[in-house]
Amino acid sequence: MAVHNIAKRSDTPESKRLTSLDIERIRRDFPILQQRQDGQPLVYLDNAATSQKPQAVLDAINHYYATQNANVHRGVHHLSQEATNAYEGARKVIKRFIHAPLTCEIIYTRGATEAINLVAQSYGREHVREGDEVLLTWMEHHSNIVPWQMLCEATGATLRVVPIDDDGALRMDQFEAMLTEKTRIVAASHVSNALGTINPIEDIVRMSHSVGAKVLVDGAQAVPHLPVDVHALGCDFYVFSGHKMCGPTGIGILFGKADILDAMPPYQGGGDMIMSVTFEKTTYNTLPHKFEAGTPNIAGAIGLGAAVEYLDAIGMDRIAAYEEDLLRYGTERLTSIEDVRLIGTAPKKAGV
Repeated sequence: MAVHNIAKRSDTPESKRLTSLDIERIRRDFPILQQRQDGQPLVYLDNAATSQKPQAVLDAINHYYATQNANVHRGVHHLSQEATNAYEGARKVIKRFIHAPLTCEIIYTRGATEAINLVAQSYGREHVREGDEVLLTWMEHHSNIVPWQMLCEATGATLRVVPIDDDGALRMDQFEAMLTEKTRIVAASHVSNALGTINPIEDIVRMSHSVGAKVLVDGAQAVPHLPVDVHALGCDFYVFSGHKMCGPTGIGILFGKADILDAMPPYQGGGDMIMSVTFEKTTYNTLPHKFEAGTPNIAGAIGLGAAVEYLDAIGMDRIAAYEEDLLRYGTERLTSIEDVRLIGTAPKKAGV
């Protein structure tokens, strides 16, 4: 991975910022950004939908297919061992990146959407009953709405939604009022994909746990923009997607506390999630493999590991601080234009 001369060295006012980055150097790490459109350098602003990929990620994926291509956990031959080591090595890199206590708490999924569905269908079906409540917020992405609607329709539970204020901030007074002994699951975005609002997750977790509810955090827009520490947040589940953080599509992560995951039934059946199989009985594998049925997205996992290493080399604290400066600058310039009204002006925001 090549991340060179990231900090600016000139004496311009911008370079005196503690958080300044050599953006042109970083742009050169992304092959797609070397294109020109209408004679101008390509500027890509759709990162909330999907991010571009640095050369380090493309190289990692190509290296796997060119030199290591084999199935994982299923062979004693050299290529299978190499592939397994790379696949599981990426899991350890991701575990460190989000400060998960245990590597087995990192579950590979197809993305944040599948991770949410996994929790809704496995944990939710076991623990949510008629008369119970699932609590969401008004700023949720539909991927963090529909799985809970489906769960409530299947179980007879009630879906409740916490409002936001005119600035796009969560009404924490209403959140507290809507939490009851009926609340079984709280699902909330760490960062809103539309508004950029950064929610007070630690407070949400603390208050939810006080009534016995479990908390799932949708971190798809947080992990690419902020340092994330799932252990410090205290959440029960945390989900995110690789393709929004410079990684490949079709790969994502479910973090879950080991004791909760261990007690949950499998989400899908098939190879790799089994310890032994007979026609009379199947014994399920241990974590994390219990939730990874079938041949996984091996190249995707390795590519995501490379993306994490790329972001880590720059420094998530520096990325967050630089984006905060950029967001402040953009907000000032846009609000100076007559007839422009910004939607989403919460005091704590990220630049999605």
